[in-house]
Amino acid sequence: MSKKYPPISVLGSTGSIGTQTLEVARHLNIKITALSANKNINLLEKQIREFSPYLAACVDHEKACELKKRVADTATKIYSGEEGLIKAATETEAETVVTAISGMVGLLPTAEAIKAKKNIALANKETMVVAGEIIMRLAKENGVKILPIDSEHNAIFQCLSAINEKKDLKKIILTCSGGPFFGKKRKELQNVKPDEALAHPTWKMGRKISIDSATLMNKGLEIIEACHLFGINSDDVEVLIHRESIVHSMIETKDGSILAQLAVSDMRIPIQLALTYPDRLPSPAKRLDLTKTPPLTFQNPDEETFSLLPLCKRAIKLGGNAPCVVNAANEEAVKLFLENKISFLDIFDCVENILSEEKIEKNISIDKLLSCEKRIREKVNAEYGS
Repeated sequence: MSKKYPPISVLGSTGSIGTQTLEVARHLNIKITALSANKNINLLEKQIREFSPYLAACVDHEKACELKKRVADTATKIYSGEEGLIKAATETEAETVVTAISGMVGLLPTAEAIKAKKNIALANKETMVVAGEIIMRLAKENGVKILPIDSEHNAIFQCLSAINEKKDLKKIILTCSGGPFFGKKRKELQNVKPDEALAHPTWKMGRKISIDSATLMNKGLEIIEACHLFGINSDDVEVLIHRESIVHSMIETKDGSILAQLAVSDMRIPIQLALTYPDRLPSPAKRLDLTKTPPLTFQNPDEETFSLLPLCKRAIKLGGNAPCVVNAANEEAVKLFLENKISFLDIFDCVENILSEEKIEKNISIDKLLSCEKRIREKVNAEYGS
């Protein structure tokens, strides 16, 4: 491979997107300058020894201390906590930061990376959901690109490159696998266990995003993210259930044309494009053989059963800190469900109730959003976790 691509920093290198990013980096011989993990130091140590980053961060302080001892024979500096994440996000040599960490913990490092003039390969949807308005403004002010890794938004990004002007766009169509409970009604979901909800039919993902896919909250968050990333209204975003997960998303233009991006279900494809754009290179992923694909089907989602989908549309219309409220309530509710402290249906009720009880604040900042997130988490725990 003749062309040399610039160095990257990977936040969340031990998770699903992070490990696949490193596969792509290995394939393209891209230099890794920084890595971060929450507490999986066994895998992080292996990654440090293979990729020799200048620094690595472990959010868990005790684990970071242990890791520092383990890799004392290497040149990699070890940091911990939020400070460590920010150091990894702003590492001098990296031109692009892959934000593959899950949850609100990605917000500050992403903002600091943008201020340091780093391009963002975005896989941390919570950052854009909660603070999309702020993040997009920062990106514009600092002249950096935000390239989506999420398969649906990456697909939209590719489709939009085929039209001359935004005014030609009629709507965005987000596709959705439907998760493990497609076709089920609310009464059939009363006794769902975490293992059942984690069993996604198509994608291999982390625990939190797998539960979000089961509730369709993931798709609701993607609606909010799309509105910020592409500068559109939620009324111009449609969601269709597409069980085959071959069409990753579509756009409809004003003349009635529909443009779609198709590929096998392999996250290395959008990851690679985010790292090499506008170049397209051979990928380690399998090719899509259209002669062997099943019939492609599309259906409207059941918004009565999966009520978090319309709730997210309501949140983006409310604006201000409303998306932060639903995101924080959902994160904490998912955590409680995985700990067997609440039921699957309690997730829906919790998020809906918390939003309805909140007075929405329109004047937002990163500090205010972080404060809101902390308060909502505490509220959910107090009302549902005991």
